[in-house]
Amino acid sequence: MGLKEGLLCLLVKEDAHGYQLKSELEATTGDTWQINIGQVYTTLQRLERDGLVESTESNGDGRVVYTVTETGREEATKWLTRPVDLAASGRDEISLKILMAMRSGVGDPRRVIEKQRGSTMGMLQDFTALKSDASNPDFAWQIYLDRLIFSAEAELRWLERVESRLEENPPTPIALEVNGPVEEMEEAR
Repeated sequence: MGLKEGLLCLLVKEDAHGYQLKSELEATTGDTWQINIGQVYTTLQRLERDGLVESTESNGDGRVVYTVTETGREEATKWLTRPVDLAASGRDEISLKILMAMRSGVGDPRRVIEKQRGSTMGMLQDFTALKSDASNPDFAWQIYLDRLIFSAEAELRWLERVESRLEENPPTPIALEVNGPVEEMEEAR
């Protein structure tokens, strides 16, 4: 979700000024997304320029209140009903590391998988401990933790699959010319 979409959805609910929107968006995301107030106002200006919101001064207190337009309401509805494309959600760095290790010969892809597995297992344990802590019953926080737990579990399954594919089809190492023995490079890491 981008800031634009979050602001539009909140404005569909009710008119608000920038700081209210910032606070509401942070609360809606279980305070997992800390937003710069300057970004909020810059985004609101763009939304107004694009005809998705309108602004008015509120009760003489100097605050600008934003109202979603019909076009803005339609944009928010389209965004909410559009499925998320997992492949487009950002650069998948762990896949790139494994592929680069295989292609370049700089490192062993199995080592990359081993390191990632350890890190992901640690995160999964942390998320699970947070989930079992009943002191924070906030719904947004709980569903965010569910997402993190399921994502970590999926990554662990995926790492197992990549590892089994590597066993079936081991990559051909590429000889690299270096100034010193490969062992020295490994020790330096």
